[in-house]
Amino acid sequence: MTQQPFSRPGAVDLSGLSRPAPTSSSQGSPAASTHGSSYALHVTEQSFQALLESSATAPVVLVFYSPSRVPESTTYADEVVAAVEAYDGRFLAGLVDIDAAPTIAQSLQIPQVPLLMVILDGRPAAQPIPGVLKRDEIDTLLNQLAQGLTAQGITARHQPLSAAAPASEEGDDGEVQVDPRYAAAQQALENDDIDGAVAEYQRLVDANPADTEAAAGLAMSRVLQRTQGVDLDAARAAAAANPDDLDAQTLVADLDLLGGQVDEAFTRLVDLVRRTSGDERNRAREHLLGLFAAVGNDDPRVLRGRQNLASALF
Repeated sequence: MTQQPFSRPGAVDLSGLSRPAPTSSSQGSPAASTHGSSYALHVTEQSFQALLESSATAPVVLVFYSPSRVPESTTYADEVVAAVEAYDGRFLAGLVDIDAAPTIAQSLQIPQVPLLMVILDGRPAAQPIPGVLKRDEIDTLLNQLAQGLTAQGITARHQPLSAAAPASEEGDDGEVQVDPRYAAAQQALENDDIDGAVAEYQRLVDANPADTEAAAGLAMSRVLQRTQGVDLDAARAAAAANPDDLDAQTLVADLDLLGGQVDEAFTRLVDLVRRTSGDERNRAREHLLGLFAAVGNDDPRVLRGRQNLASALF
């Protein structure tokens, strides 16, 4: 399979192709979940608008199929649902039966079925992929898309459409119970074993690149790791004396972040991106994306930081 590159700029806006979602008690949810899945739904012509709006949160994987014309495409749709489900909300699968919802396929000029299309912010995020992909090819595609998003600091995910296990819940004693997946990493942090926490979070991210909690934990643990034993006053003095020293500036940005001066940390690195070029500029940008991940993609300070970074780059 030829992999399609993840790309956001220049995509065609699809928002005008959808119908307004009807007002009902279920408004705000794209549609009912399918096959008991928490992250898959059958798309109708009435629910298409809500589905597009949900792609502003995280990618939507549309699968166009036809039970009557291409019976095997139904099995393919189920395979995509199973693959998406493993990403715990990193993607949402939208199944479009073109026999039941022909207007959607006609509006999007779908040339054949089955066909897979990834939508982000209401626009195609990659070239549509016709034909039936094998399960390992679907997994490879989703993994590459997840890695591309994470590299850009985009880690938001869809809320489950049906009951799903939360990251933590309140026990009988009223205390919050930690998700067992993260227990080892959080225990390492409580024991001041920063290297151990980094290793645990890295293991989780390697196993599932779409695990946004693990990615955020890894990013913050790395900040703690880089600042262990650092003299704050000495670090600030070094940064003040050497404004273009990449190591000095990124270290103070880390310290600012830990000290709650999040905007100051982002501004320092954005200014560094503006003043540098080549490898140094790329290193400053990558460091800033790591701090974005540590704070969280939905934080308004991160949203401002992204806008400032885009301005500095372009």
